[in-house]
Amino acid sequence: MAQVEATTERIIAARPEDVFDALADYSGTREKVLSEHFSEYEVREGGDGEGTLVHWKLQATSKRVRDCLLDVTEPTDGELVEKDRNSSMVTTWRVTPAGEGQARVVVTSVWNGAGGIGGFFERTFAPKGLARIYDAVLERLAAEVGK
Repeated sequence: MAQVEATTERIIAARPEDVFDALADYSGTREKVLSEHFSEYEVREGGDGEGTLVHWKLQATSKRVRDCLLDVTEPTDGELVEKDRNSSMVTTWRVTPAGEGQARVVVTSVWNGAGGIGGFFERTFAPKGLARIYDAVLERLAAEVGK
């Protein structure tokens, strides 16, 4: 089993702290910025950053749906980490300054991929598909908090 990684990023015309606050707002903004790939969204504990437990289903392809139950931590300033209790997937959101009144958001998901030929296809296609999904989320986030 090889580790699979998907990363995407976007510059958003908003203060980094406003972008981070919107991402960490699981009981409000986060659900609004999710794309059609996410369903059954539910905050089960907390709702604002560290200590949040959130559930959703992620439909990566027409046949592949992941049931995600995520523990949220904030290991450093500007960073949210979502660890899935149902798989090895860990998604990290990093928000940093990107010039006057702008924020750079980088989202990276890593997980243990399958072995064999299935694993080859997963390592080849899954990162691009997941990057497209998170690019749509970042686009919605930019529209929500951007100037």
